[in-house]
Amino acid sequence: MWWRRCRARAGKPRLGSCRGRPHRRREIDVKTPFTVSGLLAACLLTGCAVGPDYHRPTVQTPSTFRAPTPQPTPEAASLADLKWWEVFKDEKLQELIRTSLVENYDLRDAVARVEAARANLGITRSDQFPNAEVGGSLTTTRLSRNGQLPLPVSFVPSQNRTFGQATLNLLSFEVDIWGRLRRATEAARANLLGAEENRKAVVTTLVSDVATSYFSLRELDYELEISKETLGTRQESLRLIQTRQGGGVATLLDLRQGEQLVDTAAETIPQLQQRIEQTENQISLLLGKNPGEVIRGRSLTEQELTPEVPTGLPSALLERRPDIRAAEQNLVAANAEIGVAKAAYFPQISLSGFLGGQSTQLSSLFSAPSRVWTLTPQVTQPVFTAGRLKSNVKFTEAQRQSALIQYQKAIQTGFTDVSNALIAHQRVRESRVQQELLVTALADRKRLAYVRYRGGVDTLLNALDADRDLFQAQLALSQIRLNEVLSVVQLYKALGGGWQ
Repeated sequence: MWWRRCRARAGKPRLGSCRGRPHRRREIDVKTPFTVSGLLAACLLTGCAVGPDYHRPTVQTPSTFRAPTPQPTPEAASLADLKWWEVFKDEKLQELIRTSLVENYDLRDAVARVEAARANLGITRSDQFPNAEVGGSLTTTRLSRNGQLPLPVSFVPSQNRTFGQATLNLLSFEVDIWGRLRRATEAARANLLGAEENRKAVVTTLVSDVATSYFSLRELDYELEISKETLGTRQESLRLIQTRQGGGVATLLDLRQGEQLVDTAAETIPQLQQRIEQTENQISLLLGKNPGEVIRGRSLTEQELTPEVPTGLPSALLERRPDIRAAEQNLVAANAEIGVAKAAYFPQISLSGFLGGQSTQLSSLFSAPSRVWTLTPQVTQPVFTAGRLKSNVKFTEAQRQSALIQYQKAIQTGFTDVSNALIAHQRVRESRVQQELLVTALADRKRLAYVRYRGGVDTLLNALDADRDLFQAQLALSQIRLNEVLSVVQLYKALGGGWQ
């Protein structure tokens, strides 16, 4: 029985929880030496609280993260342990990130939510303590001598009567025997911790988004540089074709093909400029600024990133990623809400009253004859609620189950993100090596093709094809280099880095 559990826990130094089936009838053994007051005192002293205590769910973590090649033996060190300025060493990028951490709207909103959750915790926790207020008043009353009951002068010398009062009010203090208020405070505290973890998650995402947008901007700058260089070489080739066509060596078809390549290279430049300007606007929004130009630092090929990407222990991911910790705090809050719902089955005991004095003389306001006080204990026990209390318990239990599922999903999402980032990092690196070999080969092919064309050994078609293939391969290599850099950014974010 619930009262026997409370009595057993009263003798233990460790706090516990009283649990029982509140919808079942309870019987008290008349032979027990405990009185009702003793039972209440025991519950108060031992922190008796209905509802389940929180225990972290058991999670099966993999021994290593999945990657294309077997990972070395996991070590405690992780890429996420580095501060973001130790990972991203471009000074201009660091300035952008620092600005975003101060001015970004999403982060400022997350900070405001933390403050709101902290204030809500204070409001909820205050219900556990007595609320007192001090009041005072001064009242003057004039009595009529010619009213319903005539008052002679000898009986009432003065028609005016003035008296004052001072009171100390105790406003409805609830005796938290069943732990309803403590469970509510536990839920509010978990919501505060969850809001703080969400703030850290916003910081992690913000650092990743600024770095991703900055590297994308530098990649577009690199593509624009390639396009302008290609346009310059194609214009020189067009002038050569025009010279040969004027001398009767090249045909009009050769001229039109040369013009086509020039126009193709020129057409890509406005497109790239459009994407560059829009990316700058995106970065400005992340920085909380009006659209404008973004300062540049190192080029895409000069970016210095960490050569090694240790992942750390998979089990440490549960403690490092803010989104996983936020999901766990949501589970803690939902678990505590069950106790709040179950406490509604039990009597609610509250105390209210005031202590003070009333007197016509200030000197005697606090004397014994002038003292007034009242104390009103109140007990409220639900008798018939048409299943509302039972449904409320089922509702909170369903919410806890939903929070548990979200917590488990967050964990699996974390493992998946890390694995995807590791796969991308290795595969993109392999692709970059092969693409660099291809660009080298195409550059040499283009050189040889134009040498043969100038010497009259080969047609212009082969030279134009080599030029076109090299241009596309250079743009593809630029994109692959960007993806390689972004794979490090995504791995850093997936491991939970960036919020430190």
